[in-house]
Amino acid sequence: MNLDLTPDELLSTTRAVRKRLDLDRPVPRRLIEECVDLATQAPTGRNRQRWHFIVVTEPRLRREVGDIFRRALAAAEGHPLNEHDIRRMNHAPRSTQGVFDGLRHLTDNIHRVPAFVIPAIEGRTDHASTTVQSGTWGSILPATWSFMLAARARGLGTTWTTAQGPLEHELAAALGVPYNEVMLAAFIPLAYTIGTDFKPAPRIPRDQVLHWEQW
Repeated sequence: MNLDLTPDELLSTTRAVRKRLDLDRPVPRRLIEECVDLATQAPTGRNRQRWHFIVVTEPRLRREVGDIFRRALAAAEGHPLNEHDIRRMNHAPRSTQGVFDGLRHLTDNIHRVPAFVIPAIEGRTDHASTTVQSGTWGSILPATWSFMLAARARGLGTTWTTAQGPLEHELAAALGVPYNEVMLAAFIPLAYTIGTDFKPAPRIPRDQVLHWEQW
């Protein structure tokens, strides 16, 4: 099923879906492959195309990976918040509360999500320069966002998480990924959505983020 969305509607309604993931409906392999094909049309530094997408659907492995997800979230250290962060987060308090409620729901039900997608990129940036980091992340992040847009257009929901971070080495081992050569960039639950009527999110006003000529 392809949704009849304009480009602007697609860009403004591709939300982080947590509570409205259909946990009982399998996602066909064909749709995931279509999304990956579109993802790899994204720009890539020097045309190196070092991207990879690891898809987990097998029940036993999903349980194992879901357990790593839960433990990684518990081990994650939140970045300190300054007053600007807090003000922006509370621009729409109900929206922020929904994010945390949704995360709790996702965590409780992660073992039921029908598919996980773990984008990866060849080369590690642990101690790399800003130039190397920007080139590496600038290749995998656009491709991953393209995957998420393609999923939304097909009635699928995703949410971008970095839950793999604290236990990346363990997740890499579970998936047979050569940790010293390949970096796991994100952890994306994937499922059909319950309903497709997503709306643009409340955001801080444009004049707080748009700068002309100088800061």
